[in-house]
This record gives sequence, C-alpha cells and structure tokens, in this order.
Amino acid sequence: MTDLPNLAGSVDVVLAIVGAWLAVGAVGVVSLRKLEFVARTLFPLGGVFGLALFAVGVTAIGAPAQSIVLPIGLPDLPFHFRLDSLSAFFIATIGAVAAGVSAFAAGYFRTGEGTAPGLLCLQYHLFLASMVLVVLADDAYAFMVMWETMALSSFFLVITNHRIDEIRRAGYLYLLLAHVGAIAILLCFGVLQAGSGDYSFAGMRAQELSPAWSSAAFLLALLGFGAKAGLVPMHVWLPEAHPAAPSPVSALMSAVMLKTAVYGMLRVSFDLLSIQLWWWGVVLLAVGLFTAVYGVVFAAVQVDMKRLLAYSSIENIGLVFAGIGLAIVFCAYRMGAMAGLALTAMLYQVLSHAFFKSLLFLGTGSVMHATNERSLGRLGGLIRYMPWVAWLSLVGVLASAGLPPLGGFVAEWLLLQSFLFTPGLPSAFLNMLIPVLAALVVLVAALAGYTMVKFFGVVFLGQPREDGLSRARDAGAWERAGMLWLVAGCAALGLAPTLVIGLIDPVTRELVAEGIGPAVASSGWLVVPVASERASYGPLIFLLGILASVVLAFLLVRRIYHARSRRVAPWDCGYPWQNARMQDTAEGFGQPIRQIFEKMFRMQRHLPSPFDTKPRYRVVITDKFWHWLYLPIATLVNHVSRIVGMLQRGRISVYLMYSFITLIVLLVAVTR
Repeated sequence: MTDLPNLAGSVDVVLAIVGAWLAVGAVGVVSLRKLEFVARTLFPLGGVFGLALFAVGVTAIGAPAQSIVLPIGLPDLPFHFRLDSLSAFFIATIGAVAAGVSAFAAGYFRTGEGTAPGLLCLQYHLFLASMVLVVLADDAYAFMVMWETMALSSFFLVITNHRIDEIRRAGYLYLLLAHVGAIAILLCFGVLQAGSGDYSFAGMRAQELSPAWSSAAFLLALLGFGAKAGLVPMHVWLPEAHPAAPSPVSALMSAVMLKTAVYGMLRVSFDLLSIQLWWWGVVLLAVGLFTAVYGVVFAAVQVDMKRLLAYSSIENIGLVFAGIGLAIVFCAYRMGAMAGLALTAMLYQVLSHAFFKSLLFLGTGSVMHATNERSLGRLGGLIRYMPWVAWLSLVGVLASAGLPPLGGFVAEWLLLQSFLFTPGLPSAFLNMLIPVLAALVVLVAALAGYTMVKFFGVVFLGQPREDGLSRARDAGAWERAGMLWLVAGCAALGLAPTLVIGLIDPVTRELVAEGIGPAVASSGWLVVPVASERASYGPLIFLLGILASVVLAFLLVRRIYHARSRRVAPWDCGYPWQNARMQDTAEGFGQPIRQIFEKMFRMQRHLPSPFDTKPRYRVVITDKFWHWLYLPIATLVNHVSRIVGMLQRGRISVYLMYSFITLIVLLVAVTR
C-alpha cells in the first residue's frame, strides 16, 4: 500500500515503466533473430519509456516521499520501494540518458554483433530496469537483488561479442570485481542494521550507531560502491570492460551505471548513517582526487578511443567523490550552506557527465562502425566524411573539457567555488590542506581539456592516416537523433543553470537540510552560489560573447583579409614529399604527459629496426596497479588452487584415507 492511497503515485508510474521495459525485452526474445523489428521498433519504444521516466523523475523531485511494498521475493521478505527526491533525481538521469542511447541503438545494432538481437534487447532493457530498481529499493534485500541483476545483465552486455577471448576476459574481470564490491555492500548493510534483524532502510535510519561502527559501515560502503564506480585501485575493470562492450552499452555503463554507486554512497553517508565525521570527508577527498588525477593522466596518453573515454570517466567519478567528501567535511562542522553548495556541484557534475560522456561514447561508436577502427593512430580527417558525428561530438568534447557555456563548465565552476569557500572551517589543518586540493582540481580540469583536444583533433581533424577512411559514411537518422538529444542536454545544462540548480535544491535539502536554490534564484540571470560579492557566472553573457567573437572574426577574415589575399599552397618546410603520417600522432600528443608523469606508468617501448623501410615507433603503457596488486593476487590464488587440487585425485582409496584420518582426529578431540 502506498503512503498516498488516494492518488496514482509516481512510484507506481515508475514501476509501470520498469514493467514496460521488461515487456519490451520479452518481446525481443520472442523475435530473437528479427534484427529490423528489434532495432527499429523495440529500441525506439524503450527510448519512449525512457522519456516518460525522465518526466516522472523530474516531477517527483521535491514531492513527498512515496513508498510501496510488493509481495514478491522470499516469505516474510517482501520488496520495499521508496521514491524520494534523491532517488527521483537519479531516476530522471537514467531516463534522460536511456532515451538518447536507445534512439542511437536503433541505428547502431546490426548483424554480426555476437549475441542474437532479441536476446540483446532483453539484456539491454533488463539492465535499464535493474538500475531504476536499485535507486528505488528501500531495503537491503531488494537493493542487493537488483544490484546483482544489474551486474549480471551488464556482464552479458559487455561480452556481447563473446567470440573474442579478450572481450570474455574483460567481462569476467568486471564480474569478479562487481561481486567483491557486492560483498562489501552486504557487510555494510549488516553493520547498519546493528543486530536488530530489520534490513529495511527505515529500520537502519532508526539505529544510533557508535562512531566506530558508523566508520566501519562507511568504509565498507566506500569499498563496495568504489569498486562499482571505478575508484583507484579498484578501477582496473573499467578500462577493459568499456572498450569491450558495444558503444551504446559503454555509454550506459559510464553515464548511469557508475552513478548508481554514487547514489549508494550518498544514501549511506547522508541518509542511513546518523552522523558524519570529518575524517570520512578527508578520506573521500584524498581517494577522489587521486582517482581524478590518475584517470586524466592515463586518458591523456591513450591511443585507443574507448580506453581514453574510459579513463576520462574515472577522472570524472573521482571529482564526484571528492565533492561528496567536501560535503561530509562541511556537515561534520555544521556548515550546512557550504555542504549544500558542495552537493549541488557534485550532483551537477553527475548530470553533466551523464550527458556528455554518453554523447562521446556514441560518437566513437559511429566512428568505429564507419571505419572498423578504434585506434587513434589509424584515424584522422573524418570531419570531411562524417560531419554530423564530428560536430555533435565536438559539443561533448567542449563539455568534457569544462568550457563555457556548456554544463561541464558549470559543474566544475561550482565545485571549485566549494573548495574556495573552505577557509571558514574551524580546523587549521583542513584550511591548509583543502586549498592544495583545489589546485589539484584545476590541474585535472586543465589536463581534461588537453585530453579532449587530442581526442577530437586526432580523430576528426588533419588528413586521413589510412586510405580506407575516405569510404567512411556519416551516422544514420536514428543515430543522429540520439546524439542530438544528448547535445540538447549538454546545452540546457550550460545555458539554464538556475533552473537545474532549482531542480537539485530539494535533493540537497533532503540530505543536508540546506541548498543554494534561493540564493541562485534571487540573482536573476546570474548564477551566484553564495553571495554576489564572492563570485557569479552569467551563461548568456558568455554565449553572446562567443557568438559576437565568431561573427567578428568571420567578417574580418572574409571581408577584409581575404579581399587582399590570394590562395597558395601551404609552406612545406622545405620538404615537398609530405603525407598523412607526418601529422602529429596520438603518441606524440601524449609524449609531454608521459615524460612529466613517467613514474605513474609501466611503459614498454618498441623500437623499429634501422633497416625498416616503414619504421613505426610504439609505446605500450600499462597500469602499475595491475602488476603490483592484481597479478600477485591472481598468482597466489592459482597456487592455492593447485594445492587444493592435489587433494582431489579421483581415487576412492585416497578419499577413504581422508575420512579415516578425520575420524581419528575427532575421536582424539572428544576423548580429551
């Protein structure tokens, strides 16, 4: 029974949309091999339900919380679901991204992907449904069931092209770390219920845990949700799984699945735990900013498009967790307004990243389908042959680089404002530390811009590096429609920050009882996070300034400069035999970063022979954490498995000997 029995509550509508997604998946199984029907009918239908979910989520933000109990599951363990402002925000994000990605998928999926189209449709919509139910769950049992469903469905999506060994290995690595994280989350819920036996979130809220037990629950949550989010050193699955999955799946995993971990961290830290300690925030700041720096540095040196975007997602998630840590520090010192600002910046980053990163993954998917290449070293000049993809991807690039007037700039600007307002903290240590961390945020933003220049410049600008690129064809109508929806989201987040912050305000008030919505709303067309004398930002001013600069430059070049100029061949530097290989490569672009941050990489250089007629210099960069942490663990597990395997000889005499020895030991123990 719902809390509002006289109304058709929003939670009922959300569950109805989830049921519709599952029905679409079931129809896909019935139409197992009918690619045209699955792609052109079922995926667009799923996108329509995504739009409906987005609308329901937006309208539910700020409304009274609604609960419902479904008599499914085990006896005496029904599923509890609850829709409040926090869950509604993430549901709206999932719906908005799902609408664009589903439209793109209608033109993307084709024969030869590995999994049958109908089965892929079921896995895709089950993945969407499970993510919604994760953020809707109101007890540990329902949460863990939906969390595991999300992990398993995304695993099968990752290994869509399961005939390739590398893809299967990436999927198994992802599944392994997902279950390690799930165990930590389950232990966290065990601590939160405090021996009461009540695993509902309402029962956990009623518990008054000691600081020690609260800290244990927080650290377990950080381990569990950090493994899903890709925090360093639990990030190793992400650069492997994202490139292995089809591009629409990579977009969903990066844009919204990682955000379910952010949701879980917020739910535990600000809702289920009754206290926040300052050192929790410091831990999150340290882990988050180290993850951000690590991710952006590795992104800058990648030569694979999807691996570059995967490491960029690690960077963005690091900034998000740093924002959570800053909010916890403010809450610990009862600075509610500053906590509201930090949470607003963090949630804005969540929303902005969902749009621009899914847009970039979809752009890479179009490039891969058109060229059969994802190596940056074999691309170039595609703006001539794929203008739609190039210009739409440029919006995602600019948003990811944090440039105005797009949403990425607003998110990073608000986060930086949160750091700059910290001198009011009563701790001298934190007043000294946090400005240093703010400098790291600026460094991450600068390197992110550098990485995006490399990504767009190498892929779309210059000359084609391979002869076959001239046969590339632009994205189709469905793919353009999906990307245009995401472009509209990036632009809306940048040009209407006052409206977006007003939408986020009920969420921050639910978590920390404070928000910056009234201050921003009262500032009119300027965005003022705290006070106009401190800082302000006018997106329309930036937009008008950019447009005026473009028009002025166009007029000056076309009307004045070109009026007295003539066209000649470009200067060839005294070497007339130039070709596309003489352009700056992805490796060359990343060389300064490799030299500055050399200690962070494990590099293998492959030098060409002096007698090679077409010499190619190649540098292979791998993750030190993989060799320092995960390979030793894998070696130890294999060693233990071999020892245990020696006990299984398959001979009855050996098993009888084990039983006899066990009986003797038990008899000796009993007689004593």
